Amino acid sequence: MALPMGYMASTALVAWCTFFAVVAPRRPRPLAHMSFLFGMVLNEVPFLGIIVLTASTALAAAQGDLGSTGARATVAVAAVAAADLAVSAWRGLHADAAVTRALDEGLGAGWRNRVRVPLRRHRPWVRIVLLPGFMRRRGVRRIPNISYGEAGRRNLLDIYRHRDAPQDAPVLIYFHGGQYRSGAKNREARPLLYHLAAQGWLCISANYRLRPQTTFPGHQIDAKKVIAWVREHGSEYGADPSKLFVAGSSAGANMASLCALTPNDPAFQPGFESADTSVTAAISLYGYYGHFFGTPPDEPPPPPQPQGYLRPGGAPPIFVAHGTKDALGTVEGARNYVTQLRRASDSAVVYAELRGGQHAFDIFHSARFDAVVDGVEAFAAWVLGARQHTQDPSRQDPSDH
Repeated sequence: MALPMGYMASTALVAWCTFFAVVAPRRPRPLAHMSFLFGMVLNEVPFLGIIVLTASTALAAAQGDLGSTGARATVAVAAVAAADLAVSAWRGLHADAAVTRALDEGLGAGWRNRVRVPLRRHRPWVRIVLLPGFMRRRGVRRIPNISYGEAGRRNLLDIYRHRDAPQDAPVLIYFHGGQYRSGAKNREARPLLYHLAAQGWLCISANYRLRPQTTFPGHQIDAKKVIAWVREHGSEYGADPSKLFVAGSSAGANMASLCALTPNDPAFQPGFESADTSVTAAISLYGYYGHFFGTPPDEPPPPPQPQGYLRPGGAPPIFVAHGTKDALGTVEGARNYVTQLRRASDSAVVYAELRGGQHAFDIFHSARFDAVVDGVEAFAAWVLGARQHTQDPSRQDPSDH
């Protein structure tokens, strides 16, 4: 009996990627890179892998191709891979609990009394299971490629806002990842940008100059330019620049954290020193807090890390999310950063450690990232509520007594 080569090849490919998604070895360096390259997608969308394995096995059975020893062995491999993907899905589903616990620990008792958004909303399961890459929302308009600097396409930003064009909207500025060498403004965190825009936020995703065009502090100067642009022009698009959050993924998380810790620092504002670049809070997703696993030994040293800019009491509220299976940026680095931040800062620090989470967990709609999106929204609502409470003591909550 002929071997079902197509079935065997597809099963082998899914099983290969499943290993790097579920086991995700972080050492040595080549395996760390392979964990990211082969495992990242199925780790966030394991349901698609299960569907592929189930459908291909059913098709091979319908065609009578499972009679040979090799075919039966392939069925066994498919069953093991599907079970492993179910483990990955289970980990993603439990991100809700991790985010809830992080908010409870970081914001303290009674934080829900100041939050008017639900932490657990109905999950878009059709999108998560079948269309994880579909981002657009009917009520959100994207305004692309607005210039904020003089570096051509590397100084362009996109605006996401509700089609009703709300006024006095809080602002989220987002910086992409890519080890300062690659990346673009329309790749990561789009589920977050579209969701907040649908809730009335003005969201901005910005490009910035990369290596070798520039090096540190060029990336950070561009980040500050985006903040300055929002303060000058944001009201034209319905923004309230006094409610300004910064966020980023990987290298972009490093930039967002540095923005939070270096308000109005002239070293990062050459030529626009008088611009107000302070921020209300920061969100750091799978951040870069030092060398990645897998950075070549001859690579230039990393730019100064946010830990080096910590000053007693000198940080706004910060939300940090990191996966335990991150094969590029280390979870140990995230823990160290959070520990130092909590020692130095008088503001809230929320740390959500996501079991099984890989690098780049924000590219797709997934159970894990949707939980993080809910957590970011609740965190931001708490920050804005606490800010309003401080500015207007007459609005004090009864729970504060």
